[in-house]
Amino acid sequence: MTVGLNIAAIQALMLVSVRLVAFLTLAPPFSYKAFPATVRMMLALGIALAVQSGTPVSSGDLEVGPFVLAIILEVVVGAFLGFLVYLVLIAVSAAGSLLDQMGGFAMASAFDPLNQTQNTPLGQFFQMTTLALLFASGGHTVILAGLVRTFDLLPLGTGFSLAGMGNAATTQLTQLFVVAVQIAGPLLIVLLLADVGLGLLTRVAPALNAFAMGFPLKIYLTLALGALLYLTLPGVVDSLLSVASKVLTGAVS
Repeated sequence: MTVGLNIAAIQALMLVSVRLVAFLTLAPPFSYKAFPATVRMMLALGIALAVQSGTPVSSGDLEVGPFVLAIILEVVVGAFLGFLVYLVLIAVSAAGSLLDQMGGFAMASAFDPLNQTQNTPLGQFFQMTTLALLFASGGHTVILAGLVRTFDLLPLGTGFSLAGMGNAATTQLTQLFVVAVQIAGPLLIVLLLADVGLGLLTRVAPALNAFAMGFPLKIYLTLALGALLYLTLPGVVDSLLSVASKVLTGAVS
């Protein structure tokens, strides 16, 4: 009995899987350490089996050398797309870190089990909330759907130009800081005004030592107004999901 193998289909399956694995390694929510690597591999293989039939290798059967180069190219493409999504969704955590810096919570930074790094309390709390909202709203499927569409816009065996990659990364890095400031901006202004008011009070009554009151006052303001900011996170995450989907398709178009 002779068993025939479709080499082009096998190559396409491997290349699709490589792009998916590289993407899931960097893109939230799949990049968090709570997701075992085995789960990411199985998820990537399952999606690859679903989309592989419509994504043939652009040049047909590849020899060993070109195929290895194609694998490296797909790793770069997948990792780059995952990094762009990371820059979009990490803005919520960055906003929490800005509040911690201004509100005095930065000194209580602790180990973040999701990323296995040090993170500030509000930054970690906002990050965990974003993760929960992504799964509760089905946002992870939106991200995966955007990734699947990239195979139509950027076929296997093709890649970005270095100028395009640099421009996309720079744009999203700029947007990261802009969005983080937009999220935390109102509360940052309140905390800044509190510092200004304490400074003026110190000039009026130096013996009062108003700055000794600054630490508990800013903690109170951060917790009270931060609770109002927390209520807006579902809308913020929904908007960021739309941005992430547009970034995925826009980066490869």
